[in-house]
Amino acid sequence: MGYRVAVVGATGNVGREILQILAERAFPADDVIALASDRSVGREVSFGEDETLKVKALDTFDFAGTDIVLSSPGARVSAAFAPRAAAAGAVVIDNTSHFRMDPDVPLVVPEVNADAIAGYGRRNIIANPNCSTIQMVVALKPLHELARIARVVVATYQSVSGAGKDGMDELFNQTRSIYVNDPIERQKFTKQIAFNAIPHIDVFMEDGSTKEEWKMAAETKKILDPAIRVTATCVRIPVFIGHSEAVSLEFDQPISADEARDALRAAPSVVVVDHRADEGYVTAVESAGEDAVYVSRIREDPTVENGLALWVVSDNLRKGAALNTVQIAEHLVRDYL
Repeated sequence: MGYRVAVVGATGNVGREILQILAERAFPADDVIALASDRSVGREVSFGEDETLKVKALDTFDFAGTDIVLSSPGARVSAAFAPRAAAAGAVVIDNTSHFRMDPDVPLVVPEVNADAIAGYGRRNIIANPNCSTIQMVVALKPLHELARIARVVVATYQSVSGAGKDGMDELFNQTRSIYVNDPIERQKFTKQIAFNAIPHIDVFMEDGSTKEEWKMAAETKKILDPAIRVTATCVRIPVFIGHSEAVSLEFDQPISADEARDALRAAPSVVVVDHRADEGYVTAVESAGEDAVYVSRIREDPTVENGLALWVVSDNLRKGAALNTVQIAEHLVRDYL
């Protein structure tokens, strides 16, 4: 049986990636509809190598008869359209932040908590977590099963594609301006992003954290374990694709680097590249276009009891967004629809 699938935000970075991944993985769809705002209506987007889809208007689209909606249009747009699609009978898998902390909406990373998908019927909506959270919990899950994690201290180094096409354009334009000695223009980011690192992603909160840092803590608790304490510092860096994370862990019981390495090697979607030599680790550039979560620099932390340190890298547009969304849909059609 083939399904009728709508992709909302089809002209954006993540939407285009969703369409590509649906085709790559031969998702069982008889009909795929590309939806976006009125200004994109009539544009063509690629679906696989040989097919193109004409974009239709989200505002006027009738979701009756649509089975699954894969959504990445921005939180305010999702807040408006997702309940309408769900009421029409579609299951919405939403990549925005709007529904993530709703207690009636499952927040899912299939390698970590696929069983949570069973709760989709309460609202006909499933939430896709934040990109930086996804890659971290994929790496944490096998370690948490081996020796329970008590505390996570993470510093992220996040690519500009996490801020959308405008973020990528700003990095490109600022870099070019520096080389030709033109003025640096800022529109998307609060400070110059070219040749810089900005410790500020999303808005500031009352306690001094940013919303991105809060998301990592709150989402990890909902997905993996509410008892885990998480503190994050999220940094935007001048990389186009690929998020990197330096993760320090404290466990409730002893765990060696060798035990951690073995558990990670056996885990789904994790690739361990951990050689204590030049080039014996994975960087953001190497993760671009790949589906895996790469873990390197696995070592014991002697400054805390039962501590480990890791380096975690993944393509934020694929596993951090589009691929995770499609994987949820695959579980949904296999086990529930």
